[in-house]
Amino acid sequence: MDRDPQGESSPEHPAPAKRSPLEEFEVRAQQTRADIEAHAQHAREEFEARVEHAREQFDATQEKIKERTGRNLLAAIGIGVVLGGILLASLLFYSWLFIPFAAFLVGFTVWELSTALRGAGRDVPRVVSIVVGIAVLPVAYFWHVPGLWIAVIAGIALISLWRLGELLRPSHRAPARTVLADMGAGVFVQLYVTFLAGFYVVLAGEEGGQWWVLAALIIVVSTDVGAYAAGLSFGRHKMAPRISPGKTWEGFAGAAIAAMGAGTLLAWLMLGQPWWEGTIMGLVLMLVGTMGDLIESLIKRELGIKDISGWLPGHGGFLDRLDSILPSAAVAYAFYLIFA
Repeated sequence: MDRDPQGESSPEHPAPAKRSPLEEFEVRAQQTRADIEAHAQHAREEFEARVEHAREQFDATQEKIKERTGRNLLAAIGIGVVLGGILLASLLFYSWLFIPFAAFLVGFTVWELSTALRGAGRDVPRVVSIVVGIAVLPVAYFWHVPGLWIAVIAGIALISLWRLGELLRPSHRAPARTVLADMGAGVFVQLYVTFLAGFYVVLAGEEGGQWWVLAALIIVVSTDVGAYAAGLSFGRHKMAPRISPGKTWEGFAGAAIAAMGAGTLLAWLMLGQPWWEGTIMGLVLMLVGTMGDLIESLIKRELGIKDISGWLPGHGGFLDRLDSILPSAAVAYAFYLIFA
């Protein structure tokens, strides 16, 4: 039936049914939800794109820094923060807690250096060297410098006798000249790592000495940060290209400024000493620390390796981070005796 003149629908073409208010609301709600989801999806995609772009820029910057310095900066900062937190906890609560912290570092460092020397052909007894390095530290803490000297000498004698005793095993037999060189390498490990580190433990055992340990370590770290920042930003003139190609005179100047600034503030705010004493201490620790860094670079160059080990991501090995800290220990103790 066709539509009549009044506009009524025929049975073949019925008029569309009108939606109820509830149905109309549901339709609009679905449309609104779809619009919101579309906007949210677009915002998420835009955010992810920005994050990806920022990450690519960060990775590119990291890669440039790594090419310039040979280090993973983010990993280096993370390791430094963790070790620094443990150090603070060991010094600020009970100073004797510094002994296990130092023993951990000395043990791993002795292992690293002994292993590197063995790789160069020197038969250094690693296990006994680690035992001696750890055993010296509590003696140094409770009996101070005399105890440190006696313990190190006794430890060196034990390591030397151990190497001689190994001659009974066919696999460890060697000409006398080689055995003497092996014994000398064992002595070097104890003097370079255990003996120098022992001065920090001695200082921690003195009255108020833990603050001087903390000040010395902050100055050395400030030296490294100042040298790194200045060398990365302005480094042009190589300082010792044959020994340490990454060091520049601009970095050396940045290290001096950072060390003297840190020493001045620490003497005034933490040690209760005149500011100028902190300035001198900062300068001397910077010079000694730089020398220690160059000495360790020379050792690695002689051994034909880039890093002592790969224990610490972004740092290399423990000795690669302690190279400027170790020789600074005796200097920090000397400043404590003179001024405190």
